[in-house]
Amino acid sequence: MARLHGFTKQQVLDIYRTMVIARKLDDKMMTMLKQGKAFFHIGCSGHEAAQLAAAITLKGGEDWSYPYYRDGAYCLGLGMTAREQLLSFLARDADPNSGGRQMPMHYGHKALRIVTQSSPTGTQFLQAVGCALTRKMDRSREIVYVSAGEGTTSQGDFHEALNWASRAKAPLIFHIQDNEYAISTHRSDQTADSIYAMVSGYRNLSRYDVDGTNFFETNLAFKQAAERARRGKGPSVIVSNVVRLVPHSSSDDQRKYRTPNALKEDQKRDPIHIFEKECLEEKFFTEGDIEKINKEVKIHVDQDAQWADEQDHPAVETALTHIYSADGQPAETDLVPIAEKVVLVDAINHALHEEMAYNDKMMVYGQDIADPKGGVFTATKGLSTAFGTERVFNSPLAESSIIGTAVGMAVTGYKPVVEIQFGDYIWTAMMQLRNEVVTMRYRSNNAWSCPFVIRVPVGGYIHGSLCHSQSIDGYFIHMPGIYIAYPSTARDAKGLLKMACRMDDPVLFMEHKGLYRQGFSATEEPDENYLLPFGHARVVAEGDELTIVTWGAMVQKSLDAIRECDLPSGSVEVLDLRTLNPLDLDSIETSLDKTGKVILVYEDNLTNGPGAEISALIVDKFFDLLDGPVRRVASKDCPVPYNWYLEEQVLPQTADVSEAIMELLEY
Repeated sequence: MARLHGFTKQQVLDIYRTMVIARKLDDKMMTMLKQGKAFFHIGCSGHEAAQLAAAITLKGGEDWSYPYYRDGAYCLGLGMTAREQLLSFLARDADPNSGGRQMPMHYGHKALRIVTQSSPTGTQFLQAVGCALTRKMDRSREIVYVSAGEGTTSQGDFHEALNWASRAKAPLIFHIQDNEYAISTHRSDQTADSIYAMVSGYRNLSRYDVDGTNFFETNLAFKQAAERARRGKGPSVIVSNVVRLVPHSSSDDQRKYRTPNALKEDQKRDPIHIFEKECLEEKFFTEGDIEKINKEVKIHVDQDAQWADEQDHPAVETALTHIYSADGQPAETDLVPIAEKVVLVDAINHALHEEMAYNDKMMVYGQDIADPKGGVFTATKGLSTAFGTERVFNSPLAESSIIGTAVGMAVTGYKPVVEIQFGDYIWTAMMQLRNEVVTMRYRSNNAWSCPFVIRVPVGGYIHGSLCHSQSIDGYFIHMPGIYIAYPSTARDAKGLLKMACRMDDPVLFMEHKGLYRQGFSATEEPDENYLLPFGHARVVAEGDELTIVTWGAMVQKSLDAIRECDLPSGSVEVLDLRTLNPLDLDSIETSLDKTGKVILVYEDNLTNGPGAEISALIVDKFFDLLDGPVRRVASKDCPVPYNWYLEEQVLPQTADVSEAIMELLEY
């Protein structure tokens, strides 16, 4: 049987047909956009050969893919249908990519293992690394594909991903589709050298620089990279030099920044024409084959477009579904003490040990968390010794890497429990957190999720100054899609952390550094079966004249303030929320029904802090129960200074709470 570069005639015709489908889809979608049937489009025209060269080396439904928004032909090559892409373009209910929740070309397909993609450029790289790490742990021959345009190589996540993947010899292929333009910014304004040169210097990383308009040349690189990955030799970067035959998107007009001659030169490198030319020269197919396929594809694309346009829109009542898992939480278990006293940090350590033994898919990593150090606060001490360095290990000093890889691990069924060493340094991971972690279930219409736990030491009162004292709860309470715990006692910390490790959604688990070894936070220790559900506040002290709603380190400050006021027993009720998402509004209502007055005491900034939102909820829902104004005691709107006398002026003190109690009682 005749072959062309190892391909049979039927294989060549199938590849050509898929190229043409991708091109005709671009053309049809742009026509429909002009007809007002949709609002956005990003085309793959000019990238088809490189994308299909990649797609045919991977196995849809077995290997894993993290495509970018221009990977339309790649997704077709993996097995996505033209109808499915049209459903996404028209935001219809049956769209397998997102059910109409995302803009078009944000690919995702559970059956094909195309992991749901979001709009940020570059976040996919670290997630792909995490996915590849679990493929290696499972000792499978599955590999991972991740792609982007050349402009995205300016993102820090790209370089963090290259570093981790290379060090770990991850089975991963980075595909950089270099069409020279990041919207209107030319490559020469992005990089000091070529992408190929820029990615040199990483041990275990193979590099390929190919003409991405030549299918056969590019496919050879992908075959080598895929085989290398499957044999455990490490990752590869393939830079495909391609052309962008359409504007960046339907919102762009490249004639504003490119010359007519440059656009004309790009047309000469049209990969479909190059493919046709070689196949004709080699007499592998005929002009008749070309005409027949183009005619058939156009008819089918027109029919598919009409069909897709007739499909239902998502039901409006589903707009708020799939923010969280519908599975709920395990029920609370009985508290069976196993020790009279345990400090909070040791309770966390014990919870991690117990959950690692309970779930062999659980992994713990972060900066300095492995033995012999066992974390800067010793919360993870002994874990790597007990469970091995494959499941418990030190990460690079890069917060975005920690969160991004955890997302990739979680989608494969692993349960990462990661540590951000100080809440003050979580900010470099915010793109992953805000646009990836909290949206994954929603944006994929419940097809994909990333349940994992982020442990974060937070708070002040330790002479930590500006960057070791921050409270971060106000930022994260604003993000639907992630649960938030903030315990004040060892018992609650253990029960909530064990629950977090078993929940089907991402959890931010905040641990106040100042409480780790405090005697007032020490409690009896629950046994390994103890689970404490989220959303259940604890009445710390009962009272009938005033309610204090608080959490974290402010629980003890509130108790101290009550004693300082020398009030009759039973005057002030203290409610420890324990979790900030979900909030236990029922317990707040029950307490207010008794007292009629409330103070919110919290450590975050006064302005726009979590207490501001809870105050607004109280006024909105329980106004009729109030006999006085809702008061707040919180940190001043100021960074936390190092000098201890200055620190006292910024962070809330016992005297501040006492003053608020007396003023509100007298109201």
